[in-house]
Amino acid sequence: METRENPHREAGNKGKLVGQKAPLKPKDIWAVRIHLQKAHAVRDLAMFNLAIDSKLRGCDLFSLRVRDVTHKSQVLSRAMVVQRKTQRLVQFELTEPTRTAMAAWIAKAG
Repeated sequence: METRENPHREAGNKGKLVGQKAPLKPKDIWAVRIHLQKAHAVRDLAMFNLAIDSKLRGCDLFSLRVRDVTHKSQVLSRAMVVQRKTQRLVQFELTEPTRTAMAAWIAKAG
């Protein structure tokens, strides 16, 4: 296999930060929460809080069903989900702000 080098072509990620990004700091998390509350973005706030609490991958987070985090009409304080990538059972706790946001979203959705 022959490779050709083009001297006029630069790497697409030259000068950019690559690799794993730094985690959000608590003050950043609270800033996002406050912004979403002020914007009355009920769904976005619920999903953001759920993502922070569960630490699930995006594909697992968006495949959750209401029945995964509720029992009858009450939002659970703990939930268990099987991860798609690893097929492992993951248990996580839902904090009070997350439960409140989830209940508000479910009530708004009907």
